[in-house]
Amino acid sequence: MVEKRGLNQPTNSPIYKVNKGKEVYSKVVARRILFLISCSIAIFILVGLSLSLGSAQISFLEAYTAIFTKLFAAHFEVSDLAATVVWHLRLPRTIMAVLAGASFGMGGCIIMAITRNPLATPYTIGVSAGAGFGAAIAIILGKGLLVGPLLTVGNAFVFSLFPATVVLLLSRRSGTTPTTIILSGIAMSYIFSAGNTLLQFFAEAEAVRATVFWLVGDLSRADWWQIPYALAILLISTIVSMRFAWDLNIMKTDDDTAKGLGVEVEKVRRILLGIACLSTATIVSFTGAIGFVCLLSPHISRMFVGEDERYLIPASGLFGAALLLVSDIVARRAVAPIMLPVGAITALLGGPMLLYLLQRGRS
Repeated sequence: MVEKRGLNQPTNSPIYKVNKGKEVYSKVVARRILFLISCSIAIFILVGLSLSLGSAQISFLEAYTAIFTKLFAAHFEVSDLAATVVWHLRLPRTIMAVLAGASFGMGGCIIMAITRNPLATPYTIGVSAGAGFGAAIAIILGKGLLVGPLLTVGNAFVFSLFPATVVLLLSRRSGTTPTTIILSGIAMSYIFSAGNTLLQFFAEAEAVRATVFWLVGDLSRADWWQIPYALAILLISTIVSMRFAWDLNIMKTDDDTAKGLGVEVEKVRRILLGIACLSTATIVSFTGAIGFVCLLSPHISRMFVGEDERYLIPASGLFGAALLLVSDIVARRAVAPIMLPVGAITALLGGPMLLYLLQRGRS
């Protein structure tokens, strides 16, 4: 009888509860890893579709062969047309979609965690409004720190840092709460949006049209020289955010509890707020204000991986990349050969999806 109990512990015994807890946790981890792998596979498939679809039809296999031909010329061979179309026309845009989607998704996840607000994103902090004002100055007035094709990009990047800097300086003050950070960002957004409206009011029609198109957000301006900057900032933000992922888990309770457990709350909040704003500012200066990705990706990923930031941050990045790839494919093929701004597509897809998530949360 004793031996039988040793093999089959009663359900109320501590050993049984520990083993049951380990079994449940193992299943949770397996589900999280499965979601990460599924997102990675989806990105691989969507990249191939993005490279193959267009006015010049290229097969899925040809698209990836064209990539490998450039890297390993001795082992792969593809037509000159496919190589030219993939490398010079479609690949920069597709890579930017992956990097931008991942940066937006991770940035939204980080801001939601440090502010403990499910609607807070880098755009809420005022990054997009500042970038839009800088771009408007470049497009309408032709003024900026740089010249030529870098004029709009340089202005957008510099002005996107202004609201981020103000919010960071306010966060250094003792007693600053997550609510204060959000309200400060909203105030900065209104200020820059008002400035942008005044510029457009006195501008010519063509300049206003160009400014509005930039504000919607699009990937058509993606170029090879932008990729290293976007990739570098994504790698840095990934490393930094994963370094503080466990601190974020604790900070989501409240500041006093986190401080009691040894977390340097103000320091962690400043570092993560800065890296999220910097990565978003970098991408927005290249693509314009592509909305909803930084809001939807964390919420949808949370449904599959839960609240653990060690999994939620990379999941939000991977799902954001997949979401922006889907939106870009739709933008290019919906009314081909006309290419729609991808920011409009993300809003069209994101609005109903957000309403569904809200309704699902209530039920």
